[in-house]
Amino acid sequence: MAATSVKKERKLPAVALDLLRLALQEDSFPRFWKEVVEQGLLKKQFWPASYLCFRLLGAALPLLSKEQLQLVMQGDLIRHYGEHMVTAKLPSQFKFAPEMNEYVGAFLKGCQDDPERQLALVVGFTSVTNQGLPVVPTFWRVTQFLSLPALKGYVAWLRDMFLQPNLDSLVDFSTNNQKKAQDALFHGPERAVFRLRKWLIFRLVSIVDNLHAEKEETLIEEVARFCFFHSFFETKKPMSQIPETEQHFSHPLDSRTREVVGSAFFSLLQTLSTQFRQAPWQTQDGQPWTYHLVRFADLLLSHSRNVVPLVAFTTQQRQAWDRTLKTLKELEAQSSEAKATAFQHLLLLVGIHLFKSPTESCDLLGDIQTCIKKSLGEKPRRTRSKATNPQEPPWVEVLLEILLALLAQPSHLMRQVARSVFSHICSHLTPRALQLILDVLNPEESQNEDDNVVVTDASERQLLGDVEDESSDDGEDKGNENSESDEEESNDEESDEEERDGDVDQGFREQLQAVLQAGKALGGADGEDDDELGDEAMMALDKSLASLFAEQKLRIQARRDEKNKLQKEKALRRGFQIRVLDLIEVLVTKQPENPLVLEVLEPLLHVIRRSMRTSSTKQEQDLLHKTARIFMHHLCRSRHYCRNVGDRVETLYAQLERLVQQAGRQADSSVCLYYFNASLYLLRVLKGNTVGKSTCKAQKKEKAATDAGTQPQGPEAASCLDLGLVTPIYSSALSSFLTKRSSPLTAPMFLSLFSRHPMLCKNLLPIVVEHVASHTRPRHQAQACLLLQKTLPTRELRLCFKDPEWEQLLDQILAKVTETLRTLGEAETKSGRQKELSSLELLNVLFRNIHHEKLTMDLTAVLGVLQSQQPRLQQGLQQGAHSAGSSRLYDLYWQAMKFLGVQRPKSEKKDAKEVPKATPSPISMKRKKKGFLPETKKRKKRKSEDATQEAAAKPAAAGGDQPPSTGKRKRKIKRKGPAPSQAQGLPASKSPTPEPPATSPSSPAKTPKPQKKNRKLSQVSRATPVSPESPKEPAAKKRQKNLPQKGVSGKSPQSALPRRKARLSLASRSPSLLQSGVKKKGQLRKAKKL
Repeated sequence: MAATSVKKERKLPAVALDLLRLALQEDSFPRFWKEVVEQGLLKKQFWPASYLCFRLLGAALPLLSKEQLQLVMQGDLIRHYGEHMVTAKLPSQFKFAPEMNEYVGAFLKGCQDDPERQLALVVGFTSVTNQGLPVVPTFWRVTQFLSLPALKGYVAWLRDMFLQPNLDSLVDFSTNNQKKAQDALFHGPERAVFRLRKWLIFRLVSIVDNLHAEKEETLIEEVARFCFFHSFFETKKPMSQIPETEQHFSHPLDSRTREVVGSAFFSLLQTLSTQFRQAPWQTQDGQPWTYHLVRFADLLLSHSRNVVPLVAFTTQQRQAWDRTLKTLKELEAQSSEAKATAFQHLLLLVGIHLFKSPTESCDLLGDIQTCIKKSLGEKPRRTRSKATNPQEPPWVEVLLEILLALLAQPSHLMRQVARSVFSHICSHLTPRALQLILDVLNPEESQNEDDNVVVTDASERQLLGDVEDESSDDGEDKGNENSESDEEESNDEESDEEERDGDVDQGFREQLQAVLQAGKALGGADGEDDDELGDEAMMALDKSLASLFAEQKLRIQARRDEKNKLQKEKALRRGFQIRVLDLIEVLVTKQPENPLVLEVLEPLLHVIRRSMRTSSTKQEQDLLHKTARIFMHHLCRSRHYCRNVGDRVETLYAQLERLVQQAGRQADSSVCLYYFNASLYLLRVLKGNTVGKSTCKAQKKEKAATDAGTQPQGPEAASCLDLGLVTPIYSSALSSFLTKRSSPLTAPMFLSLFSRHPMLCKNLLPIVVEHVASHTRPRHQAQACLLLQKTLPTRELRLCFKDPEWEQLLDQILAKVTETLRTLGEAETKSGRQKELSSLELLNVLFRNIHHEKLTMDLTAVLGVLQSQQPRLQQGLQQGAHSAGSSRLYDLYWQAMKFLGVQRPKSEKKDAKEVPKATPSPISMKRKKKGFLPETKKRKKRKSEDATQEAAAKPAAAGGDQPPSTGKRKRKIKRKGPAPSQAQGLPASKSPTPEPPATSPSSPAKTPKPQKKNRKLSQVSRATPVSPESPKEPAAKKRQKNLPQKGVSGKSPQSALPRRKARLSLASRSPSLLQSGVKKKGQLRKAKKL
């Protein structure tokens, strides 16, 4: 009942805990646990009851003694808990392990002063096994709460259980499925011992991962020595100096177990190397852990009578080991240098790998030692080495080959070491050494790596001995394209073969037909009865058919095996390329100013382009993402770049032209963006480098032939960037973008180019202006307008033009836009409407620029074109065709008219707002909106209506005799537009529908717009300039003086003050402008009262 009541709450009932405490008080806990828990609740086979028992066990842990803990950890309950942990694997099943971990962690924290109880508990949980395999994971995190004595005892128990497995002391079980499929040969004690030892060795390694205190150094060294000794050595005769030789096995270690121990050792080595890098003071003498292991290995090799390695060393390998120790001592004397520390780490790791693969590591050790000596003593020995053997490759190339060979191993530790060493030698990199790295990334070379890739099951290696002879520089682009097409065709053929595996090919059909004809199953020419075959003929026919189908099955399986092998080799190559990208990342990060970085651009682009096409697997996507991240973030967006190109200027121009051309040939805009960014990076390099003497002489004739206007001014005049060479490259790309139907180039690419290089933008603007009104597609005209709209407001571009040149440019653009606007409102396609919108937006940008710089230009032609298109736009808006685009177009139109002094009529705004109210929806008439008050319940504003009627009945009084009115009357008067007579200071009666004064086509072009400041459109429309104002005069007097100068008086009957100005100055029906202050004060008082 108690278990069922707390099923949903997942907690222990209070009555169960009370019974447990009562049993402990009366010293009857063993009887209570056996009879009530294990033979009572546990026998019901009811999962809520089992969970109650588990919770009771967790709650009882802090209350039990050591003997009681050993009792509960050997009973049926803990075995049932182990079965639950093994069987509860599905995501939908409830798992009690996290809750039990909380109980165990709380117990270990609470009894830090009692290591015996801690040890009894963790040993008890570790002893619960499923056919020899413990149910708790090897990374069981609760062991971090063990005290140091309990931790040492637990490590000793794990070590002793590994040496002498005691299966009888374990609480072992088998699940129901395992019992049904019981096999004596498969489930023997040898299998249980192997499973147990495999878990124990990885449990020891995972314990070291959680150790951080300095006092545990002896424990770490003990585990590392234990793993290393039993991985590569065996004992011949015990000796007291080496405790590992006194350890005996009850079950001998087989080769499979030693491989597992070796794998665990290198995992431990990775952990120790990481801890050394983060805390180099972890050992007392300040040496890395690998150095202690190398000294321990030398100790074992020196006692050959007692200890022998599993793979005996040859004389050459032993000499390589001795030379390694000597080199380590020399590096120890120079440990203050970072380069020496990196070389020491590399030498230690390769020296330890000598016990795993002696033949390969022996050659690597000799080459590494030679390279270390040359690199550390490079300056005094450079001339001597070149004089003695000029054909000898530089030490950087040799060491780089070694690093590539280490990267071919599937070891994360070797990957980190290679990256660390390369960061110290990348400053000495040569073009040939860089080519070794690029050959790995080159798609052409990756197709011919059958001799260099060896596919194995355990350690996949890629031997790079012949990489130097396979590199070719001629026809790189064509070779890459051909290789990519061949690769895609081979992938398609492989997929087709996979689909046809179930079908029958033509050769098999012919063979089958021949067999059937031989057995007379198809019928001959004599027309005999073929259905009555004899038994012997039928048996012979069946035998022939069986052999034929067996051969076909073997052929299909061979085809599948070949395809799997190719896929595995391809996966190895991709993984190798991902690891080699670490070296490229180090180069562009540590040496961004190295001229060799410029050679990395195109190989990275080739990898990106190829991966974009074939990024079907996760490995291909990882390669693509990493390459793109290195290219964009570490190369193109880096603050530092090459500032000493030397004599590579002509090569950079050729590379720049090649990149821009390849960008325009791409089928995908995303790939094109990478090529275009690479060209921008080269422009940045050329601009940041100064012209040398030799370069000046070479480019003297070219610069003399170019126009003076195309030459850069200021800082760009001394740079290597020659606009005469760069402008044709980008002009062809810009023309292609504005003419081709489908171009991968986009407007943001050219906007980025224009913002970074305004002088180049100045040379390219004529092409853009030409395509604004050219006979091209409307989409291209819209793109040209967009480029001008985003580029003209920039300050950097304005500084590149002189005032006459700038006015001439704006005049040309204005003429082109005016020509385009002659067809305003006639577009029926989406691209046509976009062209109209872009044209009006560009026109507004031109007007803002003209007003900002106070330029004098003739705008009458633009005004005439716009006014002629007004009826068409208004008709399109009323018809509702393309309502969203039409409304936007109409708004842009009136923005342009506003710059020309023509205000948008209010009647149009009012009609546009009242259109939806005049035609209510039939649904709203039938149904009443929820949350709104009915019309009968609304309060009527009688006072405001009465005041409005009285105001309409009385004629308007003179301005000087009319008393100030109330706020409501002011608001009512404000809604109505003033008459022309009021603008001239004369009294006038109210007009119900006053005509808009700004609709005259002749008046606005001559009358400037009197708003905010007195300089708007005075120069644009060539009107009489406004006289300067005195700063001591008040604002009202200034406005009164300005009115007759701007044609507001009766001299021009068609011109009138704009409505906004009229509302501000004639708010109280009086020509006096001083009433505006009274009105503002009245509104403020009313707001305070409310």
